[in-house]
Amino acid sequence: MMESRDPAGRIVVEKNSHVLLIGIDRPEKLNGFTPKMFRELAAAFTRLERDSDLRVGLVHALGDHFSAGLDLPGVSEMRRRGEPLIPPDEVDPFNLREPFRKKPVVAAFKGISFTLAVELMLSVDIAICAEDCRFAQLEAARGIMPGCGATFRMVERAGWGNAMKLLLTGAEFGAAEAFRLNFAQEVVPRGTEFARASEWAELISAQAPLAVRAIIENARIAQTNGVQAACAHIEYTQKTLYNSADAQEGLRAFIEKRPARYAGA
Repeated sequence: MMESRDPAGRIVVEKNSHVLLIGIDRPEKLNGFTPKMFRELAAAFTRLERDSDLRVGLVHALGDHFSAGLDLPGVSEMRRRGEPLIPPDEVDPFNLREPFRKKPVVAAFKGISFTLAVELMLSVDIAICAEDCRFAQLEAARGIMPGCGATFRMVERAGWGNAMKLLLTGAEFGAAEAFRLNFAQEVVPRGTEFARASEWAELISAQAPLAVRAIIENARIAQTNGVQAACAHIEYTQKTLYNSADAQEGLRAFIEKRPARYAGA
């Protein structure tokens, strides 16, 4: 008997060792995001942060395309009422409010990757793009504006003029341009994007979890509160890390010339 498909789509999650696979699953509608999918994406990111055995998330999409963006009819109703798309008690996948995410996220993009997809690309830690990616920030043509960080993250990465060229016109750009503008970290052949993103996720998961989280936290402090605030935070964090079991394991592994086996403590 065939599984009944929810027309509102879904986010599917799967734990693979220390990696949480987060799959966007509404390919029949080009993975257009509904309010339900926003809630489920937030729940997945919350699980990533709260499960001590999980070290990294990997966002990917089912079907031929990452996402055509927002499913406007359903999302518009919530926006007109002033309701948040991300429940306030869940972690924000776009990292726009506290508590900021401390665990890393890698994402694999392919095919059509519009609006929301671009904003996810700008909010994750490592973005891998298939060479056939088609990106566009189309909100201005719909009478709205990007709502998940593109307005300032594009400027931060690419500079004012490069960002406004894309934000104000909705012009399409490809994977090579995303890489040139520092939106994406790597461009790979079509069909290999998930495998390549998985390689990066596995590599991150093999590092010391406390150190990985501390690096992300310190970088975030510098980004939000300035370099001096990040500098002031370093000494306390280093003392904590050097007294951790992971640091002791790292030292033993270095002396014994073997791969470290970190427990995240």
